[in-house]
Amino acid sequence: MKTATERRREAADRVRAAEDAVVRLKAGLAGVGVKLPSLRIDPVSCAGEEPVPLVDLGRCTLDTALRLSVQLEAAAHHDG
Repeated sequence: MKTATERRREAADRVRAAEDAVVRLKAGLAGVGVKLPSLRIDPVSCAGEEPVPLVDLGRCTLDTALRLSVQLEAAAHHDG
């Protein structure tokens, strides 16, 4: 059985991993000219003793959504 300290450490590791994912996602999207202004970790998902952090992609303009879909389609065709 895990101690409270171990559970807190694991929870902190999950939050740090989510923070890293947000940073990497922002950088990757910026590299293809896409910015999601609301991209962040969902603070509610980090609450509690054993958080399960969720990445909130947020809201974006139609133009941003279209640029993102173009990039995804290009990547899919490149891989295929």
